[in-house]
Amino acid sequence: MKLGELEALYHQPLFDVISQSRAVHLQHWRGEEVQRCSLLSIKTGGCSEDCAYCAQSARYSTGIEREDLLSLDDVMAAAQRARSQGATRFCMGAAWRGVRDGSEKFERVLEIVREVSQLGMEVCVTLGEIGSVEARKLKAAGVTAYNHNLDTSPEFYPEIVSTHTFQDRLDTIAAVQESGMSVCCGGIIGMGETETDRLRMLEVLSNFDPPPESVPINCLMPMPGTPLAEQAPVDIFELVRLIAVTRIALPKARVRLAAGRTRLSREGQALCFFAGANSIFYGDKLLTAKNPAADVDVTLLRELGLQPQRATAS
Repeated sequence: MKLGELEALYHQPLFDVISQSRAVHLQHWRGEEVQRCSLLSIKTGGCSEDCAYCAQSARYSTGIEREDLLSLDDVMAAAQRARSQGATRFCMGAAWRGVRDGSEKFERVLEIVREVSQLGMEVCVTLGEIGSVEARKLKAAGVTAYNHNLDTSPEFYPEIVSTHTFQDRLDTIAAVQESGMSVCCGGIIGMGETETDRLRMLEVLSNFDPPPESVPINCLMPMPGTPLAEQAPVDIFELVRLIAVTRIALPKARVRLAAGRTRLSREGQALCFFAGANSIFYGDKLLTAKNPAADVDVTLLRELGLQPQRATAS
């Protein structure tokens, strides 16, 4: 979709845009089903990038301890625990600029993926920049989706990161698409960008070919020690509008209500689900940020009459 179309949708009265997005959602999805994903940091801290929102950057003093790549046994224990709690997608993140074929850390990640993929969950990884060779090997090992967020609009991107470019992000996404892995790609709102920046990001996403299978919408979790530590929370109605327009622009994508849910009321989350969000990250931690406890999410979904997506048999 073009920016003008997205703006016209976004700036309608709130009830009009969420009524339209609800209709699109029910056309393409079982309206009561929500996928639960679990996210594990398999290598934490010490990243050379300078992303202004990230507590894992080595450039900021955030109190995050640098940790080496987790052992296979530790990752498998976390994956099995996530599956037992009802997660149907297991995501693994590593705080690296990227990985290259032939390196020891890449071989270890491939080994981890091969084992996790036997558990019957979708397997998603986010490892920074990769090329065609790495993408093909990850797919062969069992990765179903690669996460690489755009974060924000091309215009605002240099305000957030200086150590790589928006085009670098697009190049990695192209390598992922070429390999046949599905793309998980969204952004973060509340970093000081305008509402137009958010829609520009959505314009780029909606013009991917093929479109992303998964679109996480993250609300900034301000991390002490980062340049964005003092940012105010996003207005809930701005978030709901963005989710609604994302659902209309990308009707077949899972719209993932991702980081920042600890700052949303139950009523705010309910509006997001109504508007088209149909996935949450599940468990008490997202990489380094807090997340609602699993039992709190189970209760909320039950009270809303929403059904967790069923796990496939392993």
